[in-house]
Amino acid sequence: MITTIHLLAILCVLGIAAGQILFKYSALAINQAGSMFAIQPLLYLAATMALYGVTSIGWVLILRHAELGKVYPIMALAFVFVPIASHFLFGERFSPGYFAGATMIAAGIVMIFYTSAS
Repeated sequence: MITTIHLLAILCVLGIAAGQILFKYSALAINQAGSMFAIQPLLYLAATMALYGVTSIGWVLILRHAELGKVYPIMALAFVFVPIASHFLFGERFSPGYFAGATMIAAGIVMIFYTSAS
């Protein structure tokens, strides 16, 4: 059964996934500016660090009310969310094997929650 804690954990995973996307934007900005110390790369990096900080605090708050072993599998969703976002934002392409693997990850998470609920 999905609880509020699970939904908050998914929100944390979305934050982590967004951070990975911001890291990619940072890398692209460094390539464009030719320096890591130009303003745009530094702004992307600062935004990423701030997002990771907030997400980390959120995760600690979640762990006040949940067992780590029961909510941690949700983190695997980052392996699904990040490539999907990179496809739409950066035009990255993936093989059919990726989609099969992502489907298995999602199915595994569903299985973990349905079997742990009983």
